[in-house]
Amino acid sequence: MKSYQKLTTAVPQPAACRVEEEGAAPTPAGHGKLAPWWVGSGLLVAAVLLSAVTVWVLRQVSGGWPGPAPPPKCLLVPESHRFDCYPERRVVVTQELCESRGCCFIESPPPVGGKRGVPWCFYPPDFPSYTLESLNQTTLGMVGLLVRREKAYYPRDIEMLRLDVEFETDTRLHIKITDAASPRYEVPLEVPQAMKRAENPIYSLDFSRDPFGVLLRRRATGTVLLNTTVAPLIFADQFLQISTSLPSRFLYGLGEHRGTLLHSLDWSTLTLWARDVSPTESFNLYGAHPFYLLMEEGGDAHGVFLLNSNAMEVALQPAPGLTWRTIGGVLDFYIFLGPDPNMVIQQYQQVIGFPAMPPFWALGFHLCRWGYGSSNETWQTVRAMRNYQIPQDAQWNDIDYMDGYRDFTFDPQKFASLPSLVEDLHKHGQRYVMILDPGISSTNPHGSYWPFDEGLRRGLFLNTTQGQPLIGQVWPGFTAFADFSNPDTHQWWLENLQRFHAHVPFDGLWIDMNEPSNFLDGSEDGCPPGELDSPPYTPAVLGDSLSAKTVCASAKQKASVHYNLHNLYGLMEAKATASALIQIRGKRPFVISRSTFPSQGRYSGHWLGDNQSQWKDMYYSIPGLLSFSLFGIPLVGADICGFSGSTSEELCTRWMQLGAFYPFARNHNTQNKKAQDPTVFSPAARTAMKDVLLTRYSLLPFLYTLFHRAHLQGDTVARPLFFEFPRDVATLGLDRQFLWGRSLLVTPVLEPGVDSVTGYVPRGVWYDFYTGSSVNSSGEMLKMSAPLEHLNLHVREGTILPTQKPGTTSEATRGNPLRLIVALSQSATAWGDLFWDDGESLDTFERGSYSYLVFNVTQNIFTSTVLHASAEATEVTIGTLSIFGVREPPSKVLLNGQEKPFSYMDNQVLTVSDLGLSLSQGFSLRWL
Repeated sequence: MKSYQKLTTAVPQPAACRVEEEGAAPTPAGHGKLAPWWVGSGLLVAAVLLSAVTVWVLRQVSGGWPGPAPPPKCLLVPESHRFDCYPERRVVVTQELCESRGCCFIESPPPVGGKRGVPWCFYPPDFPSYTLESLNQTTLGMVGLLVRREKAYYPRDIEMLRLDVEFETDTRLHIKITDAASPRYEVPLEVPQAMKRAENPIYSLDFSRDPFGVLLRRRATGTVLLNTTVAPLIFADQFLQISTSLPSRFLYGLGEHRGTLLHSLDWSTLTLWARDVSPTESFNLYGAHPFYLLMEEGGDAHGVFLLNSNAMEVALQPAPGLTWRTIGGVLDFYIFLGPDPNMVIQQYQQVIGFPAMPPFWALGFHLCRWGYGSSNETWQTVRAMRNYQIPQDAQWNDIDYMDGYRDFTFDPQKFASLPSLVEDLHKHGQRYVMILDPGISSTNPHGSYWPFDEGLRRGLFLNTTQGQPLIGQVWPGFTAFADFSNPDTHQWWLENLQRFHAHVPFDGLWIDMNEPSNFLDGSEDGCPPGELDSPPYTPAVLGDSLSAKTVCASAKQKASVHYNLHNLYGLMEAKATASALIQIRGKRPFVISRSTFPSQGRYSGHWLGDNQSQWKDMYYSIPGLLSFSLFGIPLVGADICGFSGSTSEELCTRWMQLGAFYPFARNHNTQNKKAQDPTVFSPAARTAMKDVLLTRYSLLPFLYTLFHRAHLQGDTVARPLFFEFPRDVATLGLDRQFLWGRSLLVTPVLEPGVDSVTGYVPRGVWYDFYTGSSVNSSGEMLKMSAPLEHLNLHVREGTILPTQKPGTTSEATRGNPLRLIVALSQSATAWGDLFWDDGESLDTFERGSYSYLVFNVTQNIFTSTVLHASAEATEVTIGTLSIFGVREPPSKVLLNGQEKPFSYMDNQVLTVSDLGLSLSQGFSLRWL
């Protein structure tokens, strides 16, 4: 048996194979970089061994450990590189249990605070794994056979595996490991099929034969991105595990969790299993996103996506290293080589799909609460907002609009005027959105509730193992759960929505409780015994059971068992809902979903769930927002001012300022707490909230253009600072600020009782958004004034922002003149763009019904170039040009050669007003 933790000659020449693309210099297979990275030489080994033995002897003397010394091969493994051989929870791992698995057992002091620390039971360097028996070239890459000679310790170990490697593009590698003999469940996600092998990949790939391992390097730097020889590969029917070293500790993604943007590698485990629970640190939350982004030393980035929908956990350790553990499906990895973080996310979305273009109104301000109690009360809030002229695009209702909490109904007493309210919203250029849950009430007299009767007749619900509808309990009481893996369910969902739309012509849908959530564990009858509901290994899920507050894993669905499909439930419902909205309204759908999975951005946005009205929740919304940008779901936000609990005026004012810069901006509140919409606060707070919403509305053309770029090529909208400054290590942990696109820096106040905020300003010139005054930063933390009515916004040098005079709805704003804000770079250049269409028609870009303009400044000449024009652009004019950073006062300004009046301020801002130019006409403006 060859050793895992090998020395420099560790990948032995005879047993290693090297795959090199044409034209590259071959590297000897025993190259130093292939060796596990923590063992450098015999001297180091001797030192490690000596110190480990010394520690062991000292512990013996102090009565720390009983029994004989662990074998030298175990003492050789440094603590940070101990890969857990006994990850089961709720088990006291003894030496006997550990050694029964053939693993090393060394106790280490437990960490403070009850966290998991160094595993006591870990793999020895020679633990049996798979051997790469054969490897053959294919047109797209390679196919290999992996064989395990000795059984591992989980049932139904698979002895022969098929390895498929495809060099799909120069920056994308696809590695898939499946059962060589029998088909297994695979995620039903459409992925692109490569047609030819990549010609000049920026990566190189090696394999260790025995034990099998993958070694992936970045060609330009030699950095080892993956080295799976650090621990054995295990592939049993219900336990699949693979580990790798990581080239740095800067790891992001792996949702959905609450925490900092940058993950801690200090023995933390992230579980992916959709669960209805208020966002809490370390819990598995509503969605599952098995994708990480890693920043390498020097600023390069790569990403790894495991296309697997089973219950899963990802264990991180300080080596730095990572272990994927999943309990079904196959190991289907995509690796994206970037090399910069923006490109990694684009490459990820080339596989999972680019996000849908939202309707323009979706980017306005949304207002909701649970507990308006009646349609008249809801209407009162809308009227109060209009009365104070506070921008609002959409009014929502939570479950209290329903009759007995039943989908597709409204309360005939309390919400009798709902159709009239919706009509009034439409008259004022506003929209209506309501909530829907996937649990369908099952206790109504036969013939009295069509959704259940018809769903039952067509066989569209999740079934028990006995073939009867699985009955759980949600808001309406006992419920059956729609099976969205069945295409017939999509038709039934559409018909239900059509029937409701005939009475209440809603514009968008909010799909909640779709993990799916269940107030019971499993069903009214619990769950049957068996290996789906009680698998050999259960990842670290909240509640310690797959059925905790959801349905039984053994439940039958059209496409597979729930065990495999659970994490896809929200995605499949979103797909059905977006499709129904298109068929009903004939316009772009607007859907917000709680549960999500990769590719969901194609169908819906997301809100971050049932947060609380606390300052820390406001902070945590920023890493939440930025993580979903990584996941390809740019339309995301948190409940502004908090959902649970009561907010304070100060917290709500600060949160409205931050929330005005969530891509999806909705203030939402729970029942029986004081109202928190902007109209209920003091005049000063109300004005501050109104002002920041007007600022958002003025930026809608810029935000809409960012969404176009997201839809077209997978750019992020809300963006972490390190995406734009990847070589500035000071940005790698920043998650209290963020950017819109590359141009606008948002620095919110996230704590009470302050009138200033400290934020990082990356190197370069930044301009105050409101005044145009500049700050030249060397890349430093700066203290900024932040009275309660002020949100700090800075425009990056070299950018041009299209803005618009704001109205109280996006519809009113769209007709107003544009103001272009030019932020000159130190070399007096700038660039920006604008995408414009009718704001709601389907596929406007694909059909060519849009306008696209590029703005440029060089040598004191501003140019607007129309690259594509449509009718909508003729209705919009450019009114004002504001140019920040004009160092010398101009003597004159020429528009298309004609002199124009202008103003010039001491802070180097040049303004030219009353331009009256049609958006569909190119022009140039010069200052001398």
